[in-house]
Amino acid sequence: MTFPFAMTRRALVCAVLATASVCVQAQSMVMSSTTSTEQSGLFAHLLPAFKKASGIDIKVVALGTGQALDMARRGDADVVFVHDQTAEEKFVAEGFGLKRLTVMYNDFVLIGPKGDPAGIKGKDVLAALAKVSSANASFVSRGDKSGTHAAELRYWKLASLDAAKGSGYRECGCGMGPALNIAAAQGAYLLADRGTWLNFKNRGDLTVLVEGDQRLFNQYGVMVVNPAKHPHVKQADAQRFVDWVTSAAGQAHIADYKIGGEQLFFPNAGK
Repeated sequence: MTFPFAMTRRALVCAVLATASVCVQAQSMVMSSTTSTEQSGLFAHLLPAFKKASGIDIKVVALGTGQALDMARRGDADVVFVHDQTAEEKFVAEGFGLKRLTVMYNDFVLIGPKGDPAGIKGKDVLAALAKVSSANASFVSRGDKSGTHAAELRYWKLASLDAAKGSGYRECGCGMGPALNIAAAQGAYLLADRGTWLNFKNRGDLTVLVEGDQRLFNQYGVMVVNPAKHPHVKQADAQRFVDWVTSAAGQAHIADYKIGGEQLFFPNAGK
């Protein structure tokens, strides 16, 4: 039996497309990460460069750090990129991650209305929180077990105020962007990572009031999910991303990401 040339060509094209589709699927993976890396715009800058270097697509699922780690524990991610060192080290110790590597850092900032009704402006984050508490000032907490939420709770505890945050304290159970939107609408205080803040457009009356405290240091780490726990994990592709983002090329791309001339993240792999 013979077939018209047009039909043969169509079948050939379909076969080629089907093969290409399989190849594309084989060259993709999932990364669970934080809302701060996503909403700051970093991944939109970083991942196209990685794909150009490797041919690998990365689908990012942006969650709070705690949720991102839980997603990886379930085997629903191949690599994790988050910012809560204590939680990350526990993740590795439990056998869910192969190794934790430092990637980059920035800092947290305490945001609030320009009028600063609680008078928190300065460099001491603990003194600022004490003033928020005593004034019963409106404060928006992410309340989502994210790296930012974990840091905020740590600061309240260091200030001996973990049980006395004031009547204005509210948890939104949301990401950094939505939390900033709520604070802008309510004229509230909140803790934010600097990267998301610099990329945030709906600032309203909000401004940075507390920065420069060494305790506000914000370190990010990256880990390949352990295939011994989940054999379907794309270990080779995940390791290729880890190797690239901690290499001179990946670190340079992180340093190159700026908004209004201001650098959002500072590479420090291996330090």
